[in-house]
Amino acid sequence: MSRRGGREWSEPPPHPPPPPPHKAARLGLLRSLAPAASPRHLHNRVREHQKLFQEDNGLPVHLKGGAMDSALYHFTTLICTCYSLWSLAQASRPKKN
Repeated sequence: MSRRGGREWSEPPPHPPPPPPHKAARLGLLRSLAPAASPRHLHNRVREHQKLFQEDNGLPVHLKGGAMDSALYHFTTLICTCYSLWSLAQASRPKKN
């Protein structure tokens, strides 16, 4: 008998039970649907991105990614402007007692 954490054990603690069949099936399905990393499909595009972001086209670096970058920038600007105006309006109102 060994003492472990102030308790006596007559045998080692049991192993956790195996997962239920539905969870094991779900894991198998996820593994089968996961994309396999194939070397012929992987292409290192670092050089392409370096050229894109280093060319001098007058755009700031956070907008050089394309239309999605521009849309995200303008959406963020709109949200920040609206929140700033709302905060100023809230601050200009008198406090309730």
